Amino acid sequence: MATDRHPLRPILETVGPESCPAALNFHCHTLCSDGSLSPEALIRQARDQGLKHLAVTDHHSAAAFRPMQAWLERQLDAGHAVPTLWSGMEISCVLRGCLVHVLALGFELDHPALHVYSQGDAAVGEPLRAEAVRKAIHAAGGLAVLAHPARYRLGYPELIDAAAELGFDGGEAWYDYDMQPRWSPTPLMCEAIDAQLKNLGLLRTCGTDTHGHDLKGR
Repeated sequence: MATDRHPLRPILETVGPESCPAALNFHCHTLCSDGSLSPEALIRQARDQGLKHLAVTDHHSAAAFRPMQAWLERQLDAGHAVPTLWSGMEISCVLRGCLVHVLALGFELDHPALHVYSQGDAAVGEPLRAEAVRKAIHAAGGLAVLAHPARYRLGYPELIDAAAELGFDGGEAWYDYDMQPRWSPTPLMCEAIDAQLKNLGLLRTCGTDTHGHDLKGR
């Protein structure tokens, strides 16, 4: 699937500072990596909070997806409104000599291209390169998004430019760099990141990066 026709693209094109955490969340974690919530507890919170779309992005694991999808199907059968769940995974890689994280979103589960990245630990050697990660995500039909661009050793302007040059689809524009108990995007920095991504024609995402028990906080 060409990324310009990816079904998640129209959703991401609506992302703004008000999208998260009330309606959209494309960055959160469960017990399948380093989060505190079980997959079922997280998806129950997402439903109860009225989320429209979400992706759980455990580190090097997509194991949470199927139990969450099964829970959603049971809710649908019972006549309840539920959010749309997209596949997700957070992958470590090296970009411009800097270790960064990439969010893989909306990919085909169990696709062989992502096998090396879904074993619970970072890849080594050639697969650790950002270009290799981007190619693998695209081969699996997903979108490649640079996670929290302002959290790394190199500055976000350089990293975003480098990601764009390698064919990344977007970046995480709206993020709480202050890691507050109640999620709120960091002013000025997020606005600058959003503007740079927009100028490069890249998609912008948002997410709480939840590791604790409250999906609306860090």
